[in-house]
Amino acid sequence: MSGSGELGVRKFSAEPLGVDWIHGSPSAKHNTDPDLQVHWYDQHTVLLRQNKAINYEAPFLYVLFGNREAVLIDTGATAAPEFFPLRRTVDDLVETWLARNPRNSRGSYGLLVLHTHSHGDHVAGDGQFLDRPDTVVVGGDRDAAWTHFGFADDPEAVRPLDLGGRVLDALATPGHDAAAITFYDPWTGFLLTGDTVYRGRLYIEDWPAFSRTIDRLIAFAGRRPVTHVLGCHIEMTREPGVDYPIRTTYQPDEPPLEMAPAHLHAVRAALDEVGSQPARRAFSDFILWPKG
Repeated sequence: MSGSGELGVRKFSAEPLGVDWIHGSPSAKHNTDPDLQVHWYDQHTVLLRQNKAINYEAPFLYVLFGNREAVLIDTGATAAPEFFPLRRTVDDLVETWLARNPRNSRGSYGLLVLHTHSHGDHVAGDGQFLDRPDTVVVGGDRDAAWTHFGFADDPEAVRPLDLGGRVLDALATPGHDAAAITFYDPWTGFLLTGDTVYRGRLYIEDWPAFSRTIDRLIAFAGRRPVTHVLGCHIEMTREPGVDYPIRTTYQPDEPPLEMAPAHLHAVRAALDEVGSQPARRAFSDFILWPKG
C-alpha cells in the first residue's frame, strides 16, 4: 500500500476467522494472557480483545488502516494505561503498518478514534489518546458522535468515512444506546455492530428504536456484500440459549465472534415472536434483554 490510494490485495472472505480468542482463566490473579490480544486479519485490518482479567467485559476493538489515516473503533473498558496499554498497542500497530507500507507523501499519518456507542466499556480508554499527535478523538456520546457524522440533522443518512483508499459507511443504529453507530467496511465486508447485535445479552434501552434498527441493518446488509457481522462481546456459551453469568472472567466454551447476516434475521424473528411489549427471552445465539 502506498500514498497513491491503492489498497493492493483485498481480503474478502466469509470463511471463519479461525482465531482462538483469549477468554480468561480459572484464576484471574494467575492469568498469563496479554493485556490485549492482537489479531491481524489482513495487512490493513486488526482485531483486538481486552483481557478478561483486566475487565470482565473483554470488549473487542477494531483498527482499520487507510492511506491517509487509521481508525480505532472503541477504546475498551479500562482507562489506566498501566493496566490497559491501548495507546502503546495502537502506536505499535501504526508503526508496524507504516514500516510495511511506505508512503509517498511527507504528510503525517492520522488516527481517528470513534465509537460504536457511549457505554463506559467502549469509551474508557479515550483519555490515552487526547494528547496523541495527529489524532482526533470523537466522543461516544450522542451529541458528539451524531454531530460528527451529521446524524443529528439526518438520522437516516449513510455517511462515508474516507481513510484514504478505504471508505467505510457509518449509519445511526439506536436502540441499545441512543448514540449507537454501525460501521460497514467494504474492504473486508465486515459489518461492525457494536453491542446492537452480538452473541450475548442484547440490552435494549428503546424497544421500538431497536426494532427499527434491526430492520435497517437487514436492508442495509441486503444491498452490500457482508462477510461477517462482528459485535464487541461474546457472552453466550456454545449451548443454545445459555449465557455466561454477568461478571464472568473465564469463558472456556465461547462460540465464535463472527456471525453471518442471517443472524440479523434471527434477531428480527425473535422480536416478532416476543411482540411489541418488551420481554426478556433467550434464543439460540442471544438473549433479548430490555432495560428499565
